[in-house]
Amino acid sequence: MLKGLGGLGDMAKMMKQAQEMQSKMAQMQEDLENVMVTGESGAGLVKATATAKGELKGLDIDPSIFNGDDKEVVEDLILAAIKDAQGKANERAQEEMAKMTEGLGLPPGVKLPF
Repeated sequence: MLKGLGGLGDMAKMMKQAQEMQSKMAQMQEDLENVMVTGESGAGLVKATATAKGELKGLDIDPSIFNGDDKEVVEDLILAAIKDAQGKANERAQEEMAKMTEGLGLPPGVKLPF
């Protein structure tokens, strides 16, 4: 009966897969808000905790680094710890995205969401 319509069945299947993918993406984005990563600097003297989405949630500073003469060093350590946490958050998000998209047949290295 639908013989002349060609690949409409395939199109419906693709649309359903796209909707499932969208749902999984939304769930993954929500999950990334609950995954915590910790970046460090100064051999662990400064630690920054962030969500896998990169939102800074906490900062732990060893009191031994508080010396009035070392203000710039402390600031640099704090920035380094935050950058480390953000880098780890980005890596974690990419790992989670790769897990979700591995069955889609996308070429390696495709960055989602576009």
